Amino acid sequence: MNDRPSIRLPATLLLIGQVLFIVVTQLHADGPANNHHAVFAEYARSATWKAVHVGQFAAMSIMLAGLIALFLALDAGTGKAKWLSRFGVAAAVAALALYAVLQAVDGVALKQAVDAWASAPATEKALRFANAETIRWLEWGVRSYQNFALGIALLLSGLAVVRTVSLPRGIGYLIGLSGLVYLAQGWIGETEGFSQKHTIAIVGAFVLDLAWMIWLLMVSLRTPNSERATSPA
Repeated sequence: MNDRPSIRLPATLLLIGQVLFIVVTQLHADGPANNHHAVFAEYARSATWKAVHVGQFAAMSIMLAGLIALFLALDAGTGKAKWLSRFGVAAAVAALALYAVLQAVDGVALKQAVDAWASAPATEKALRFANAETIRWLEWGVRSYQNFALGIALLLSGLAVVRTVSLPRGIGYLIGLSGLVYLAQGWIGETEGFSQKHTIAIVGAFVLDLAWMIWLLMVSLRTPNSERATSPA
């Protein structure tokens, strides 16, 4: 149990990042995501678009920093465990880099494109709309591969937790299940876009993430029996 305090910081960062991400995402301009005429009009009217996307990036950065810190805390430093940690960190870094690209495409390029479409004269509407759709489809692709990278990172994290005798294996299994849901998000996103099934996968990932992150933080906050036995009365 002696390594539990070492996961306290990763667990805290993970939960704070995930909660912030969920909260900030609720402020995102809404609408039928695959009905581009309707949703682009909502996006063009949004006055908080840039702030929301910067907030999402900050929250994702905190969460992935927590995931990287978790890999480092669980790194046994030898053999298979060493390579597991390295691959996990690489996948988490890739997920963060892809999320930065995603926010550049969605948070900047798409907003500029829908604003140009909304304010364009009638003779230019069709061309401006086609430009905005092209950027939207690029968003689908980047979002899909970011989900794949995050899913792989979580699967590796779940395996690392399962291999750690001081942590409940159930946490590792939940992390792994969360990773599978992110992989499903990636597949649905690249084939159907932001469909209803994609939304269900997002909500499912949020629920699973909160479950294992809260559990991990609770475990990290428990004082090991050996410490309690030697602590002064």
